[in-house]
Amino acid sequence: MRSAAFAAFFLVCCAPAHPPATHAEHRADDRVMRIERRDATVESDPGIRIAVREVVAVGGSAPRRVPVILVHGLGGGGVTSFDSPVAGYSLAEDLARAGHAVIVLDVRGWERSTRPPALEAPAAVNPPAVPSEEAVRDIGAVVASVRAREHGPVALFGWATGGHWVGMYAATHPDAVSHIVLLNTIYGTPGAWPMRAMLEDSDRPGEFARSLGAYNARDTRSMLRSWDAAIPAADKTSWRDPQVAEAYASGAVASDPTSSQRTPPSVRLPNGPLRDSYLLAGGTKFWRAGDIRSATLLVRSELDHWSRPEDVAALQRELGHARRVETRMLPQATHFVFLDRPEHGRREFVDAVEKFLAQP
Repeated sequence: MRSAAFAAFFLVCCAPAHPPATHAEHRADDRVMRIERRDATVESDPGIRIAVREVVAVGGSAPRRVPVILVHGLGGGGVTSFDSPVAGYSLAEDLARAGHAVIVLDVRGWERSTRPPALEAPAAVNPPAVPSEEAVRDIGAVVASVRAREHGPVALFGWATGGHWVGMYAATHPDAVSHIVLLNTIYGTPGAWPMRAMLEDSDRPGEFARSLGAYNARDTRSMLRSWDAAIPAADKTSWRDPQVAEAYASGAVASDPTSSQRTPPSVRLPNGPLRDSYLLAGGTKFWRAGDIRSATLLVRSELDHWSRPEDVAALQRELGHARRVETRMLPQATHFVFLDRPEHGRREFVDAVEKFLAQP
Protein backbone atom coordinates (compact mmCIF):
# COMPACT_ATOMS: atom_id res chain seq x y z
CA MET A 1 0.00 0.00 0.00
CA ARG A 2 2.80 2.41 0.82
CA SER A 3 4.39 1.91 -2.60
CA ALA A 4 1.10 2.48 -4.43
CA ALA A 5 0.27 5.59 -2.43
CA PHE A 6 3.78 6.86 -2.97
CA ALA A 7 3.47 6.54 -6.74
CA ALA A 8 -0.02 8.05 -6.80
CA PHE A 9 1.14 11.10 -4.86
CA PHE A 10 3.69 12.04 -7.50
CA LEU A 11 1.43 11.27 -10.44
CA VAL A 12 -1.34 13.48 -9.07
CA CYS A 13 0.50 16.22 -7.14
CA CYS A 14 3.88 16.61 -8.75
CA ALA A 15 5.58 16.74 -12.12
CA PRO A 16 8.38 14.16 -12.38
CA ALA A 17 11.81 15.75 -12.63
CA HIS A 18 13.93 12.58 -12.91
CA PRO A 19 13.29 8.86 -13.38
CA PRO A 20 13.06 6.76 -10.24
CA ALA A 21 16.42 6.39 -8.55
CA THR A 22 18.08 3.08 -7.81
CA HIS A 23 17.01 0.90 -4.90
CA ALA A 24 19.01 -0.13 -1.86
CA GLU A 25 18.23 -3.31 0.04
CA HIS A 26 18.85 -4.78 3.45
CA ARG A 27 17.28 -7.62 5.39
CA ALA A 28 15.10 -6.90 8.44
CA ASP A 29 12.93 -9.33 10.40
CA ASP A 30 13.68 -12.03 7.78
CA ARG A 31 12.03 -9.90 5.12
CA VAL A 32 13.67 -7.78 2.44
CA MET A 33 13.33 -4.06 3.01
CA ARG A 34 13.76 -2.05 -0.16
CA ILE A 35 14.42 1.70 -0.16
CA GLU A 36 12.67 3.54 -2.98
CA ARG A 37 13.44 7.07 -4.13
CA ARG A 38 11.57 9.29 -6.53
CA ASP A 39 12.28 12.88 -7.56
CA ALA A 40 9.60 15.39 -8.54
CA THR A 41 8.70 19.07 -8.24
CA VAL A 42 6.00 21.05 -6.43
CA GLU A 43 4.87 24.53 -7.45
CA SER A 44 5.40 27.25 -4.84
CA ASP A 45 5.00 30.85 -6.03
CA PRO A 46 4.12 31.31 -9.73
CA GLY A 47 7.07 30.17 -11.79
CA ILE A 48 8.88 28.66 -8.79
CA ARG A 49 9.29 24.87 -8.82
CA ILE A 50 10.52 23.23 -5.63
CA ALA A 51 12.44 19.99 -6.09
CA VAL A 52 11.49 17.17 -3.74
CA ARG A 53 12.76 13.65 -3.24
CA GLU A 54 10.68 11.12 -1.36
CA VAL A 55 12.50 8.23 0.29
CA VAL A 56 10.39 5.32 1.55
CA ALA A 57 10.98 1.77 2.75
CA VAL A 58 8.99 -1.03 1.14
CA GLY A 59 8.81 -4.37 2.89
CA GLY A 60 10.01 -5.07 6.41
CA SER A 61 7.85 -4.72 9.48
CA ALA A 62 8.46 -1.14 10.67
CA PRO A 63 5.16 0.55 11.60
CA ARG A 64 4.00 3.39 9.38
CA ARG A 65 4.80 6.68 11.12
CA VAL A 66 4.24 10.39 10.51
CA PRO A 67 5.74 11.68 7.23
CA VAL A 68 8.86 13.79 7.77
CA ILE A 69 10.00 16.76 5.67
CA LEU A 70 13.74 17.52 5.89
CA VAL A 71 14.77 21.17 5.46
CA HIS A 72 18.40 22.08 4.74
CA GLY A 73 20.32 25.17 5.82
CA LEU A 74 22.29 27.74 3.85
CA GLY A 75 25.09 25.37 2.78
CA GLY A 76 24.32 22.24 0.81
CA GLY A 77 20.78 21.65 -0.41
CA GLY A 78 18.41 18.88 0.59
CA VAL A 79 19.76 15.86 -1.26
CA THR A 80 23.39 16.83 -0.68
CA SER A 81 22.75 17.23 3.04
CA PHE A 82 20.28 14.47 3.84
CA ASP A 83 20.59 11.73 1.24
CA SER A 84 24.31 11.08 1.01
CA PRO A 85 25.23 8.38 -1.53
CA VAL A 86 27.74 6.94 0.97
CA ALA A 87 26.25 3.86 2.65
CA GLY A 88 25.21 4.50 6.24
CA TYR A 89 25.14 8.30 6.00
CA SER A 90 21.74 9.12 4.51
CA LEU A 91 19.52 10.60 7.23
CA ALA A 92 16.57 10.26 4.85
CA GLU A 93 17.18 6.54 4.54
CA ASP A 94 17.61 6.12 8.31
CA LEU A 95 14.20 7.68 8.94
CA ALA A 96 12.58 5.73 6.09
CA ARG A 97 13.79 2.46 7.64
CA ALA A 98 12.11 3.56 10.87
CA GLY A 99 8.75 3.75 9.06
CA HIS A 100 8.54 7.36 7.88
CA ALA A 101 7.84 8.57 4.38
CA VAL A 102 10.69 11.09 4.12
CA ILE A 103 10.49 14.13 1.87
CA VAL A 104 13.69 16.03 1.13
CA LEU A 105 13.20 19.48 -0.40
CA ASP A 106 15.38 22.16 -1.94
CA VAL A 107 14.33 25.72 -1.12
CA ARG A 108 14.36 27.98 -4.19
CA GLY A 109 17.94 28.85 -5.12
CA TRP A 110 19.32 25.48 -4.03
CA GLU A 111 20.21 22.38 -6.05
CA ARG A 112 17.36 21.31 -8.34
CA SER A 113 14.81 24.01 -7.48
CA THR A 114 14.15 27.20 -9.45
CA ARG A 115 16.89 29.79 -9.07
CA PRO A 116 15.61 33.36 -8.60
CA PRO A 117 16.64 35.91 -11.26
CA ALA A 118 18.91 37.64 -8.72
CA LEU A 119 21.24 34.63 -8.85
CA GLU A 120 21.73 35.07 -12.59
CA ALA A 121 22.97 38.69 -12.30
CA PRO A 122 26.20 39.88 -10.67
CA ALA A 123 25.85 39.53 -6.89
CA ALA A 124 26.31 43.25 -6.21
CA VAL A 125 23.33 44.24 -8.37
CA ASN A 126 20.63 42.90 -6.02
CA PRO A 127 19.93 42.68 -2.27
CA PRO A 128 20.27 39.33 -0.47
CA ALA A 129 18.24 36.71 -2.34
CA VAL A 130 15.71 34.31 -0.78
CA PRO A 131 14.57 35.97 2.46
CA SER A 132 12.87 33.84 5.10
CA GLU A 133 9.37 34.61 3.85
CA GLU A 134 10.11 33.03 0.47
CA ALA A 135 11.72 29.94 1.97
CA VAL A 136 8.72 29.45 4.26
CA ARG A 137 6.35 29.66 1.30
CA ASP A 138 8.35 26.91 -0.39
CA ILE A 139 8.10 24.73 2.73
CA GLY A 140 4.38 25.44 2.90
CA ALA A 141 3.86 24.30 -0.69
CA VAL A 142 5.57 20.98 0.04
CA VAL A 143 3.64 20.52 3.31
CA ALA A 144 0.37 21.10 1.44
CA SER A 145 1.25 18.53 -1.22
CA VAL A 146 2.13 15.89 1.38
CA ARG A 147 -0.98 16.59 3.47
CA ALA A 148 -3.17 16.26 0.40
CA ARG A 149 -2.03 12.64 0.25
CA GLU A 150 -1.70 11.82 3.94
CA HIS A 151 -4.78 13.71 5.24
CA GLY A 152 -3.01 14.54 8.48
CA PRO A 153 -0.20 16.58 9.98
CA VAL A 154 3.47 16.17 9.10
CA ALA A 155 6.73 16.36 11.01
CA LEU A 156 9.34 18.95 10.07
CA PHE A 157 13.09 18.69 10.60
CA GLY A 158 15.22 21.80 10.16
CA TRP A 159 19.01 22.09 10.26
CA ALA A 160 20.55 25.46 11.17
CA THR A 161 18.80 28.10 9.03
CA GLY A 162 16.37 25.37 8.04
CA GLY A 163 15.37 25.16 11.71
CA HIS A 164 14.56 28.87 11.70
CA TRP A 165 12.38 28.37 8.62
CA VAL A 166 10.69 25.34 10.19
CA GLY A 167 9.93 27.28 13.38
CA MET A 168 8.58 30.18 11.37
CA TYR A 169 6.25 27.87 9.43
CA ALA A 170 5.11 25.83 12.46
CA ALA A 171 4.35 28.99 14.46
CA THR A 172 1.80 30.10 11.87
CA HIS A 173 0.43 26.67 10.84
CA PRO A 174 -0.09 24.81 14.14
CA ASP A 175 -2.64 22.35 12.74
CA ALA A 176 -0.37 21.23 9.91
CA VAL A 177 2.57 20.07 12.01
CA SER A 178 2.68 17.37 14.68
CA HIS A 179 6.44 17.36 15.46
CA ILE A 180 9.37 19.65 14.79
CA VAL A 181 13.06 18.94 15.23
CA LEU A 182 15.40 21.95 15.37
CA LEU A 183 19.09 21.09 14.98
CA ASN A 184 21.71 23.76 15.69
CA THR A 185 19.24 26.56 15.09
CA ILE A 186 19.53 30.29 15.83
CA TYR A 187 16.52 31.85 17.52
CA GLY A 188 15.78 35.58 17.80
CA THR A 189 17.64 36.35 20.99
CA PRO A 190 20.65 38.64 21.50
CA GLY A 191 24.07 37.20 22.20
CA ALA A 192 27.61 36.90 20.92
CA TRP A 193 27.89 35.27 17.50
CA PRO A 194 31.19 34.42 15.79
CA MET A 195 29.80 35.22 12.32
CA ARG A 196 28.83 38.80 13.20
CA ALA A 197 32.13 40.53 12.40
CA MET A 198 32.39 39.15 8.85
CA LEU A 199 28.76 40.01 8.04
CA GLU A 200 28.51 43.47 9.57
CA ASP A 201 28.80 46.67 7.52
CA SER A 202 32.06 48.33 8.59
CA ASP A 203 30.59 51.78 7.94
CA ARG A 204 27.25 51.04 9.62
CA PRO A 205 27.72 49.06 12.84
CA GLY A 206 24.65 47.00 13.61
CA GLU A 207 23.71 46.55 9.93
CA PHE A 208 24.25 43.65 7.57
CA ALA A 209 26.93 44.45 4.99
CA ARG A 210 25.24 45.65 1.81
CA SER A 211 28.37 44.84 -0.16
CA LEU A 212 27.67 41.11 0.18
CA GLY A 213 24.87 41.39 -2.37
CA ALA A 214 22.44 38.72 -3.52
CA TYR A 215 24.57 35.61 -3.16
CA ASN A 216 28.00 34.20 -2.43
CA ALA A 217 29.97 31.66 -4.46
CA ARG A 218 31.54 28.78 -2.54
CA ASP A 219 33.98 26.18 -3.80
CA THR A 220 34.54 22.73 -2.29
CA ARG A 221 37.16 23.97 0.19
CA SER A 222 34.83 26.69 1.41
CA MET A 223 32.00 24.19 1.84
CA LEU A 224 34.17 22.21 4.29
CA ARG A 225 35.97 25.04 6.11
CA SER A 226 33.72 25.38 9.17
CA TRP A 227 33.41 21.59 9.45
CA ASP A 228 37.18 21.21 9.38
CA ALA A 229 37.59 23.91 12.03
CA ALA A 230 35.09 22.28 14.39
CA ILE A 231 36.61 18.79 14.36
CA PRO A 232 38.91 18.55 17.41
CA ALA A 233 41.41 16.25 15.70
CA ALA A 234 44.29 16.91 13.35
CA ASP A 235 43.27 13.93 11.24
CA LYS A 236 39.80 14.87 10.00
CA THR A 237 39.27 11.38 8.57
CA SER A 238 39.25 9.99 12.11
CA TRP A 239 36.07 12.01 12.70
CA ARG A 240 34.32 11.76 9.35
CA ASP A 241 34.47 9.49 6.34
CA PRO A 242 36.36 11.35 3.59
CA GLN A 243 33.87 10.01 1.04
CA VAL A 244 31.06 11.72 2.96
CA ALA A 245 32.89 15.05 3.00
CA GLU A 246 33.66 14.75 -0.71
CA ALA A 247 30.05 13.87 -1.55
CA TYR A 248 28.75 16.84 0.45
CA ALA A 249 31.13 19.47 -0.93
CA SER A 250 31.31 18.22 -4.51
CA GLY A 251 27.58 17.54 -4.64
CA ALA A 252 26.79 21.09 -3.62
CA VAL A 253 29.13 22.60 -6.21
CA ALA A 254 28.02 20.25 -8.99
CA SER A 255 24.37 21.16 -8.35
CA ASP A 256 24.97 24.62 -9.85
CA PRO A 257 24.87 24.41 -13.67
CA THR A 258 27.16 27.45 -13.89
CA SER A 259 29.80 26.09 -11.48
CA SER A 260 32.37 25.42 -14.20
CA GLN A 261 32.19 29.04 -15.36
CA ARG A 262 34.14 30.10 -12.25
CA THR A 263 37.66 29.19 -11.15
CA PRO A 264 37.69 27.20 -8.99
CA PRO A 265 34.20 25.80 -9.69
CA SER A 266 31.69 27.08 -7.15
CA VAL A 267 28.04 27.06 -6.19
CA ARG A 268 25.98 30.25 -5.88
CA LEU A 269 24.21 30.33 -2.51
CA PRO A 270 21.59 32.99 -1.68
CA ASN A 271 22.54 35.55 0.98
CA GLY A 272 19.01 36.11 2.31
CA PRO A 273 19.53 33.42 4.99
CA LEU A 274 22.82 35.04 6.03
CA ARG A 275 21.19 38.43 6.46
CA ASP A 276 18.27 36.98 8.40
CA SER A 277 20.60 34.94 10.62
CA TYR A 278 22.59 38.09 11.35
CA LEU A 279 19.36 39.76 12.48
CA LEU A 280 18.26 36.72 14.50
CA ALA A 281 21.55 36.60 16.40
CA GLY A 282 21.06 40.24 17.31
CA GLY A 283 17.64 39.62 18.82
CA THR A 284 15.22 40.20 15.91
CA LYS A 285 12.29 37.78 16.14
CA PHE A 286 10.86 36.52 12.88
CA TRP A 287 8.55 34.15 14.80
CA ARG A 288 7.63 33.50 18.41
CA ALA A 289 8.21 30.16 20.03
CA GLY A 290 5.11 30.69 22.16
CA ASP A 291 3.02 30.21 19.01
CA ILE A 292 4.37 26.68 18.46
CA ARG A 293 1.91 23.90 19.29
CA SER A 294 3.88 20.95 17.90
CA ALA A 295 5.89 18.53 19.96
CA THR A 296 9.40 19.97 19.73
CA LEU A 297 12.87 18.47 19.95
CA LEU A 298 15.77 20.90 20.39
CA VAL A 299 19.17 19.46 19.50
CA ARG A 300 22.46 21.31 19.80
CA SER A 301 25.97 20.05 19.14
CA GLU A 302 28.56 21.08 21.70
CA LEU A 303 31.07 22.04 18.98
CA ASP A 304 28.53 23.87 16.81
CA HIS A 305 29.86 27.08 15.25
CA TRP A 306 26.43 28.40 14.25
CA SER A 307 23.88 28.22 17.07
CA ARG A 308 24.50 29.31 20.66
CA PRO A 309 23.48 28.05 24.11
CA GLU A 310 21.40 31.24 24.40
CA ASP A 311 19.21 30.06 21.52
CA VAL A 312 18.37 26.79 23.26
CA ALA A 313 17.72 28.57 26.58
CA ALA A 314 15.39 31.12 24.96
CA LEU A 315 13.46 28.41 23.13
CA GLN A 316 13.09 26.39 26.32
CA ARG A 317 11.70 29.46 28.12
CA GLU A 318 9.27 30.42 25.38
CA LEU A 319 7.93 27.08 24.13
CA GLY A 320 5.13 27.18 26.67
CA HIS A 321 2.35 26.01 24.37
CA ALA A 322 4.16 23.16 22.63
CA ARG A 323 2.62 19.73 23.24
CA ARG A 324 5.93 18.67 24.73
CA VAL A 325 9.50 19.90 24.61
CA GLU A 326 12.61 17.74 24.67
CA THR A 327 16.20 18.95 24.61
CA ARG A 328 19.26 16.95 23.64
CA MET A 329 22.79 18.29 23.94
CA LEU A 330 25.31 16.24 21.95
CA PRO A 331 28.73 16.29 23.64
CA GLN A 332 31.74 16.74 21.35
CA ALA A 333 29.50 16.82 18.26
CA THR A 334 29.85 19.21 15.31
CA HIS A 335 27.40 21.24 13.28
CA PHE A 336 27.44 18.40 10.73
CA VAL A 337 26.72 15.69 13.30
CA PHE A 338 24.51 13.52 11.05
CA LEU A 339 27.36 13.34 8.52
CA ASP A 340 30.07 12.55 11.08
CA ARG A 341 31.09 9.01 12.01
CA PRO A 342 28.58 7.14 14.21
CA GLU A 343 30.84 7.19 17.26
CA HIS A 344 31.24 10.98 16.98
CA GLY A 345 27.60 11.81 17.54
CA ARG A 346 25.76 10.49 14.52
CA ARG A 347 24.44 7.36 16.21
CA GLU A 348 23.21 9.25 19.27
CA PHE A 349 21.62 11.93 17.12
CA VAL A 350 19.72 9.56 14.82
CA ASP A 351 18.50 7.50 17.79
CA ALA A 352 17.21 10.64 19.53
CA VAL A 353 15.32 11.83 16.45
CA GLU A 354 13.80 8.41 15.75
CA LYS A 355 12.61 8.01 19.35
CA PHE A 356 11.13 11.49 19.42
CA LEU A 357 9.24 11.06 16.14
CA ALA A 358 7.92 7.64 17.21
CA GLN A 359 5.93 9.23 20.03
CA PRO A 360 2.39 10.24 19.02
